[in-house]
Amino acid sequence: MKQEQLSLDRLCIGQNCRVAGLDAVGTQRRRMLDLGLVEGTNVEALHKSPSGDPVAYFIRGAVIALRGEDAKKVRIELEE
Repeated sequence: MKQEQLSLDRLCIGQNCRVAGLDAVGTQRRRMLDLGLVEGTNVEALHKSPSGDPVAYFIRGAVIALRGEDAKKVRIELEE
């Protein structure tokens, strides 16, 4: 059964997900792949900054902050 895909910016603090793909291109795509945002990677939303952007995510043993405009380009599937 295929799960509905959302963008990473829709993930609530404390939720976990799995990366389903990237919509970014060029150097932005390369940067995201270098950060560990490859298909199948587990991601957890940890904290929002006081202004709400960026958000800190736990990705492959590291805490990475992503701006909302970047997180929108990461397709995810929620874990059940």
